[in-house]
Formats: sequence, C-alpha cells, structure tokens
Amino acid sequence: MNVFENELYQEDIAWVAESEFPWEKLKNRSLLISGASGLIGSAFIDVLMYRNNRYDMRCKIYAMGRDAEKAKTRFSYCWDSEWFEFISWNINQPLVRDDISTVDYVFHLASNTHPVAYATDPIGTITTNIIGTNHMLTFAAAHESTRMVFASSNEIYGENRGDTEKFDERYCGYIDCNTMRAGYPESKRCGEALCQAYIESRKLDVVIARFTRSYGPTMQMSDTKAISQFIRKGIAKENIVLKSEGTQHYSYTYVGDAVSGLLTILFFGVCGEAYNIADDASDIMLKDLAAVVAEITGQKVVFEIPDAVESAGYSRATKARLDGSKLRELGWKARYGIKAGMTRTIRILEEKGQ
Repeated sequence: MNVFENELYQEDIAWVAESEFPWEKLKNRSLLISGASGLIGSAFIDVLMYRNNRYDMRCKIYAMGRDAEKAKTRFSYCWDSEWFEFISWNINQPLVRDDISTVDYVFHLASNTHPVAYATDPIGTITTNIIGTNHMLTFAAAHESTRMVFASSNEIYGENRGDTEKFDERYCGYIDCNTMRAGYPESKRCGEALCQAYIESRKLDVVIARFTRSYGPTMQMSDTKAISQFIRKGIAKENIVLKSEGTQHYSYTYVGDAVSGLLTILFFGVCGEAYNIADDASDIMLKDLAAVVAEITGQKVVFEIPDAVESAGYSRATKARLDGSKLRELGWKARYGIKAGMTRTIRILEEKGQ
C-alpha cells in the first residue's frame, strides 16, 4: 500500500491542508520543490495536491528529485495531473529549464539527512547543502521568485556549551570543523550564509526553516537515524536496539507538524529570519524514545555497539533541544506530542506493510 492511501495519513494531510493559512497566495502560482520524495517534501506535496483537488487552487508543482521511478510510485495518484510535474535532476548541477518561465516560490528541501549518508557520502552531503543551495538560490533570483524557503537543521547549533537549556535562533554552539562529521552542520551553516548573501546582493526574499529531528510515515526505510531504526525494528517485531547510553536529549517533530511549520514560515516569516520548528511536548531522551517505541510495538530495548561507519556519522551533541517560541509567535502550534506522533507513525507504517 502506498502511504498516501492510508486513512490515518490522509487525515494528517487534510488537517494541514484545511488549516487557516492565506492559501490564496498560492492560487494560480507555481512552486519548485527539491527533495520532493523526502520525508517532508513528499508530505508537503500531498498537502498542496489536496488543495488543488478540493479547492481548484491551480497551483503548479514542479517536484524535483533524482529518482523518477521512485517518485512515480510515490506520486502515482497525481503523476498525470496537469498541476504536477516531476523534474529528474541532480541538484549539484545548475538548474536550467527553458520550459519553465515562472516559478513563484522555491523550496530547497533536498539534503542527506542520516548518519550513514554523512559517513559514506561526505562530499555529496556538503555539495548538496552548499552548491545545491547556491543553484536553487540562483534559480529563484533569475526567475524573480516571490520567496524562497531554505530547509536548515537543528544541527547548525552544534554542541550545547552548557550555557542554555534550549537553543533559540541566535545561539551558536561548538562544532569541530576538522572532522568528517562536521560536513553536515557546517554546510548547513554555509547554506544559511548563502541565503543572507542573496538577500543582500540579489534582493531575493528568503526565509529559513530550521527543522529538528523529524519523523513520520513518509520516512525512508533506508534511513539510519536512531529514531528511524527504532521504528523499523519495532514494526518488524524485533528488539529495539540502543547503541549508546541513550542520555542524549533532543527535540523531535512529527511530519504533519513539520509541514505545518514550513507553511507558517512561508506565509508569515520575515525575510532573512530563521525559525525553529520544535515543540516541548516532543522533547525526549533517546533511551526514553526507545522505550516508547518498545511499548507501542510490544518489544524490548537492548544495547548494541555501533559499527565504525554508523559511529562516524553520529552526532556528538548530547543535548539539542530547540526553543520554538519564535515560530509560535507567528501562530504555529504542534498537534502531536512524541508518544502520539510515534503511535500514529507506527500504525500507518504497519498498515502500509513496512
């Protein structure tokens, strides 16, 4: 079963799509979305297509990704729609399309986002976040787009220096740049700096969405983040494997809430500003998260030493809780706490047959 066909997932999409946003700003407009098949990008497109189908919004979606076959399977329900067009493209190549005259909004959501990818493809991780971001910014400026949204990460904050409980948007922690693992957070920082450069030099309107550890039924089964591994093991009715003491304290976000936050930043964010998409009800220690998944799936938590590749890709941050008050001031409110979001994710994936 395609996740889009799941009743619970459709409820999530409907909830976001029926939220009180100024949707008229997207009517008869066009959007370019990189990372279209990813966890957040795919759900975002589902929301937009819901609006197109229910409200005749006539919003043209250019969905960009590297794997056309994968995308065709994921978006089979709208593949032949006049409002959906898939663009097979490597974001590290300049985006030149003579057949696209206007793109009103650009969303750069493409990135390697899990530990094994950082460790096995460190160059690709960096180039997507820097060169790819530059290409998207160049495209947005050339097409005089109304606004570009750059998907950044909680990892730009680095390690907590012990001087704060939660990271607000002005915090700047410690990152040892002379490590392979630094490629992801440092390139995300550089991506944000590029956004500021285009705002100043090209007068481009850009807002920055700082996602925290996002999860949900649109996750890739190949994802190697701890939360993804917990979910995958639980659904397979296997022991939940904890590969550390589990005292890391992080913020998490259910995909529906992440997309709602993305839309809040799109519609209400101030040019040049960054916004954390995070809610206190989804802050949890890793060992407690493993216990939640074990409880939902009826399994046990066991400890296992990670292999060298996994260990090389792991974040060294032991406390990375984000302050979401700036986004809440724009009107955003999360719908799901961590247990409710995890329960929903697991139910949908179980029904999907994963």
